Amino acid sequence: MRSLEVKNRTSVDDIRSLRLITAIKTPYLPDGRFDLEAYDSLMHMQIVNGAEGVIVGGTTGEGHLMSWDEHIMLIGHTVNCFGSSIKVIGNTGSNSTREAIHASEQGFAVGMHAALHINPYYGKTSMPGMLSHFETVLSMGPTIIYNVPSRTGQDIPPTVIHAVSQNPNMAGVKECAGNDRIKGYADEGIGTWSGNDDECHDARWMYGATGVISVASNLVPSLMHSLMFDGVNSSLNSKMMPLIKWLFHEPNPIALNTALAQLGVVRPVFRLPYVPLPLAKRTEFVRIVEDIGREKFIGKKDVQVLDDDDFVLVGRY
Repeated sequence: MRSLEVKNRTSVDDIRSLRLITAIKTPYLPDGRFDLEAYDSLMHMQIVNGAEGVIVGGTTGEGHLMSWDEHIMLIGHTVNCFGSSIKVIGNTGSNSTREAIHASEQGFAVGMHAALHINPYYGKTSMPGMLSHFETVLSMGPTIIYNVPSRTGQDIPPTVIHAVSQNPNMAGVKECAGNDRIKGYADEGIGTWSGNDDECHDARWMYGATGVISVASNLVPSLMHSLMFDGVNSSLNSKMMPLIKWLFHEPNPIALNTALAQLGVVRPVFRLPYVPLPLAKRTEFVRIVEDIGREKFIGKKDVQVLDDDDFVLVGRY
């Protein structure tokens, strides 16, 4: 029997308390399959450097380039290997409510602690349709709603968030529409995470955000932990800006994938349509690492520029 009411393995309050959540990268083998050895190493480095949660198969983890079988397998693998040390939030959102229900049911069945749900994109829907979509997927278990209009083409307005905010499975909002929006939710007691690394310090300490769901923490988890836990630190925040600006010069996760390969912690393999940053940007990254300090970044190898021929682009995977 298929049930929409899935038993939770963690409480919504446990999710609401997380300050540093990393949108974890998915590394690949040369044939395009998951490199689970490299993935496990990345996860370990997140845990020892203070990350409290991970988004598995999000935009950064390239969930949109995965089959659902791959997606659920990776969520289950993460829970099985690391679920006692870190909260595992599976990106099981979709522009199809049916797919979002099915993926969330499977994700909770393999043990994920919470789901991340986007609003229906591309085809989009009306405001009543968006509300119905979220009410349906919220029935599955603890959920973070993700608002990123630059990718979906449609804002999730406060009226929709207010309407679902009393749902017992509503953990909060990953908000990319700016710190004023975050403050509005925080003032009303709605949990929020900044979805913008360049705004997250101010979001946390000046606008009431719980924390951040971060891309940069893939590279410098200890520094992002400091930004979320150690109080106002404008100097560190400013020092991070060149790296964050570099990370989002092209659509995420292009720069992150390039950087992790340059640091030698993943193979330089890209699933198309993503391709590495050009040589000039790779050279710039080496300078950024030197300015911040290699010891602040994950991995132990020297940062390399890498040649164009070092990268493998995989179209069939």
